[in-house]
Amino acid sequence: MKMKLHKILSRFQRLHPKEIDLSLDRIKNLCKKLGNPQNKIETISVIGTNGKNSTIQACYSILKEANIKCNVYTSPHIQKINERFIFNNKQLDDEELCCLFMEVEKINDNQPITFFEILTACYFYKAAQYPNNINLVESGLFFRFDATNILKKNLASIVTSISRDHLDWLPKNEQTIEKIVFEKTSSLLNSNIIIANQNNLATMGLIKKNIDKNLSNKIYFNEDFSYSEGENNFFYFEDKLGKLKLPNPNVRGQFQLENISTAIATLRTLNLGVRDDHIKKGIQKINNLARLQEINSGKLKELVKNNLFLISGDHNEDGARVLNNYLNTLNCKKHIIIGMMLNKEHEKYISYFKDNISSITTIDIPNQPNAISGKQLKEKFKNIPNVKFQKSIEQAIQSIKMTDGDLLLITGSLYLCAEVLNLN
Repeated sequence: MKMKLHKILSRFQRLHPKEIDLSLDRIKNLCKKLGNPQNKIETISVIGTNGKNSTIQACYSILKEANIKCNVYTSPHIQKINERFIFNNKQLDDEELCCLFMEVEKINDNQPITFFEILTACYFYKAAQYPNNINLVESGLFFRFDATNILKKNLASIVTSISRDHLDWLPKNEQTIEKIVFEKTSSLLNSNIIIANQNNLATMGLIKKNIDKNLSNKIYFNEDFSYSEGENNFFYFEDKLGKLKLPNPNVRGQFQLENISTAIATLRTLNLGVRDDHIKKGIQKINNLARLQEINSGKLKELVKNNLFLISGDHNEDGARVLNNYLNTLNCKKHIIIGMMLNKEHEKYISYFKDNISSITTIDIPNQPNAISGKQLKEKFKNIPNVKFQKSIEQAIQSIKMTDGDLLLITGSLYLCAEVLNLN
């Protein structure tokens, strides 16, 4: 069945010469043939640069505690494409996915469409079979011309942290935060808009300006909801409905409290029947693959021994900033293994860590032709002390001289984290 699935996906990738072609015509045409399934579902749309998946996973975990059935669409997948297709709180298995893909493939009738667009059409087509479920839908690249942006209505739009990323898809003279904010927020639907904490006041100001004429109910971090860290493994959430004392979640990093607070604010705004106890239990059961994830067992963990072993697929400037903030809370030696895609701002990413790290090891990302080579990455980092290159993940781990209590972090790309999880 895996081979059959692989063949279908290969056919999908040949339907359009470009991996990404920002336009809504193809997805609209296919969805029209499918009966416009996107108009038959209840959706919370999640737009932004960082924190989208984490916010979705927090919403999903809380909704499950409230016995509310969900469909979930995220990208990219980490280990297998099935992760992108959750219906009725269950990931589709290979056979179910093959059946869905072949049905939509037949209806598409070999018409040009990008890989992400046809996957999105498949999701909407299946989601329409569960009209009473809540759909949690992660937007792709920029949103204005993103395949997920063909809904006519939704329950809410969550805007997570927006920062500079995917600049190579913008013209040289438009590679600015102003343009990115415009692309992500200028076409939000008129419903509820929940704005997460932004990395600076200027970005929040740009968002406010872009959605000024949008008639939605607008909920802003620090104005309409907020959180504060408490002692003894608790934190506090507050919005216009009142204050909640909550146990710390099962995910690491202060930035995750921002994502979780945004999820809580959204669900309380929508009045879906989520109670305080659902929130308390849900935030302790969040499944967040490759987002500051601790590896507790497995082949690679055996090489790391008793030291803390984390993977985090952060790959842009803002991701580096929040990740480094977390590392600064740890009183230990920190070692980083890093691989990145070619189109990222490599020097800016590593600049956040250079004063906080005992060693940096660059590697190639296996099976990724669009990745920068580990040797090239090392050359870009040549002004940072203790930088070396190793050919493989295993060799990189074995080359690091760790003492008890040290931390090993593998970062720079979700694709690299996927390889780590598969190897482990």
